[in-house]
Amino acid sequence: MKRSSPAKTNKLTHFDTRGQAHMVDVGAKAETRRIARACGAIHMQPATLRLILEGTAKKGDVLGVARVAAIQAAKRTADLIPLAHPLALTRVGAEFEPDAADCSIRLSVTVETLGRTGVEMEALTAVAVGLLTIYDMCKAVDRGMRIDAVRLLEKQGGKSGHYLNPEA
Repeated sequence: MKRSSPAKTNKLTHFDTRGQAHMVDVGAKAETRRIARACGAIHMQPATLRLILEGTAKKGDVLGVARVAAIQAAKRTADLIPLAHPLALTRVGAEFEPDAADCSIRLSVTVETLGRTGVEMEALTAVAVGLLTIYDMCKAVDRGMRIDAVRLLEKQGGKSGHYLNPEA
């Protein structure tokens, strides 16, 4: 897989020439296949991780509900991020990776569309909401859970090209 990064620019596209926030006009952009991958993790007590993995949490299937929440969040990103465009997503995939040694669960989300703007915000929003859902479902037994490392891993499509996070 080719690793590249677009040239850095000092121009913030969500501000007009007077410095006022606006939604970027993507009408003249070509529709291309766009993909974004993001991830994050939630750290918890060993007993909390066991409850989740054994499926014995009082609120039910924690990872199943968190997967649906992540998918729903990707679909609703434009309702949450003021200048994000509403997009017709073609795929949202959410995968969980438990790590017993680290007492954590990593969530990776891939979002795809055929459109004029990227899906980075949808992937990041999906990760954040998926992890928050795990917290919500398990907070009664572990209020000290910690969500961290939410970040973009990769972005493909559009004129800015391919981005691969060096820490991915």
